Amino acid sequence: MTHPIPAPRPSSDPLYRTRPGLPQCGLIVGPVCPSCAHPSCRRIRAECLPRLGGHLAEYRDEHAFAASLQARNRHLIIWYGEKTGSYWVASSTGLAEVPDAQTLTRLLTPEPPPAPTPPSPFLRPYLNPTNPNLNPVLI
Repeated sequence: MTHPIPAPRPSSDPLYRTRPGLPQCGLIVGPVCPSCAHPSCRRIRAECLPRLGGHLAEYRDEHAFAASLQARNRHLIIWYGEKTGSYWVASSTGLAEVPDAQTLTRLLTPEPPPAPTPPSPFLRPYLNPTNPNLNPVLI
């Protein structure tokens, strides 16, 4: 079989489509943005960076944040997954994936104690705050 290689469509063709461009965040010197937070750019940057203690240097802030939370919550195991780009929490109830640091902080922050209720004047039945003349005289 001899099939000719099709020629690209001319721009005048109604089926001609341009491919959407990648999001730009400034001047790109190489194949990735030098300092942006796009997950794809970070992944490509991480490929050529060294490993620090088994972790990629690109994700050192996320690993440090997970370690600080781990130090404050000894009953949990917390780490950052470089491949998934999310935080993981292992507890006695199971394994949970948390998408970002703000959600993780909110989930691990203890609830504030309830506000104390003001003392009621009717806790002592022998006192009548509405009519002090009815209160018994203590001698």
